[in-house]
Amino acid sequence: MLPAVFDFLNGPVRDLVTQIYEAVGYLGVALWVAIESVVIPIPSELVLPFAGFLVGEGTAIEPLTGSPWSYWLTVLAGTLGATVGALVAYAIGAWGGRPILERWGRYLGITGADLDKADDFLARHGEAASFFGRMIPVIRSLVSFAAGVAHMPLLRFTLFTFLGSLPWTALLVFAGVQLGANW
Repeated sequence: MLPAVFDFLNGPVRDLVTQIYEAVGYLGVALWVAIESVVIPIPSELVLPFAGFLVGEGTAIEPLTGSPWSYWLTVLAGTLGATVGALVAYAIGAWGGRPILERWGRYLGITGADLDKADDFLARHGEAASFFGRMIPVIRSLVSFAAGVAHMPLLRFTLFTFLGSLPWTALLVFAGVQLGANW
């Protein structure tokens, strides 16, 4: 089974991510991470290292700037994408509340147990959950819904989300840079 997963990741996923990056560069990075931040199963652990690979390769040209891919612009694009996606998830939680998530969340892979974990995490860690939650797989996306349901102050949520997404994005892009530089 494991080789089939690698075939899928090395085939259609890589091709689609690469096509988007070749077409819209940094905007594609932001788009992929925003989509992942709303719990759609396109993990940042895949798309950010692909972008970092382009940075580390040194010869790839980012299409919007016409310049080689920049580490810091890639990190900024990913961090902004994570923040935008988190704001969408926050809005769903704030406007629809838990009932809409329980009813429709299954289509995004969200279960009642996932919501309970996110609620508990937010209750125990308060606003810091928006910061530290960005670095914990699964929680990273779900904490936004819980923050919306709890009507956490939007400005503080946005700030902690951005700041918490920054190191995670930087780490994943850096991993890709190292891979690209040593390919």
